[in-house]
Amino acid sequence: MTQTVLITGTGRPYALGFNLVKRYLENGDRVFASVRRPSEALEGLKKEYPGVLHILNMDIASTASVSAAAAECSKLTDSLDLIINNATTASADTMKELPDFDLDLVAPAVNVGAVGPIRVLKAFLPLLKKSAIGALVVNISSEAGSIGKCYRTFYLDYGTEKAALNMLTMTMHNYFRDDPNLNIICLHPGWIRTNPGNNEAPLIPYEHAETLRILFEKKRHDKNGPVFITWTGESYPW
Repeated sequence: MTQTVLITGTGRPYALGFNLVKRYLENGDRVFASVRRPSEALEGLKKEYPGVLHILNMDIASTASVSAAAAECSKLTDSLDLIINNATTASADTMKELPDFDLDLVAPAVNVGAVGPIRVLKAFLPLLKKSAIGALVVNISSEAGSIGKCYRTFYLDYGTEKAALNMLTMTMHNYFRDDPNLNIICLHPGWIRTNPGNNEAPLIPYEHAETLRILFEKKRHDKNGPVFITWTGESYPW
């Protein structure tokens, strides 16, 4: 069965979001892909899938921007079956330790990486509730957001935003607990080659996107399984 999917953070052709868009389009699904700035690669893909791929301009750091994108989306579809909150951020100081890190960069990162996905969820919730197959929300998190597994002395912004995203995801999971047609999870997707030249990462975005697409279908109605999982479907420590 085809579905209607919203994916955020889709502008870079070598990254996960763009390749998730490709995989869902190849599967015959209708896709709303959001970007903060124009993407030549995404525009090219739209020409290959006219009427099936819709591009939304959306800044998840802004409630007004997200609300406007939701209103635009509502004009084109009556429902959404899946949201993949893939957009995230990291500051220029992310690899620095405390003495050299500008702490004023933490709050903006949390606004984008943790609050942003929940802004999207809230704005698009009316469309999710109309899904005929049961809606799933996937928040792309990271092992860097695990407090139990934390070993780094840097990532003060990125690790904090992902830990906050995990907490918000679990809170939303509790909120949806009694609704059989809404489910939410957060995912540590593994180490992916999301930057050109990063050949040390073992997971190739296009191939890995299909692994995740299949996993998400298995998790759609799994209300009792782990909420924070890896790309293999296994539980990951909070």
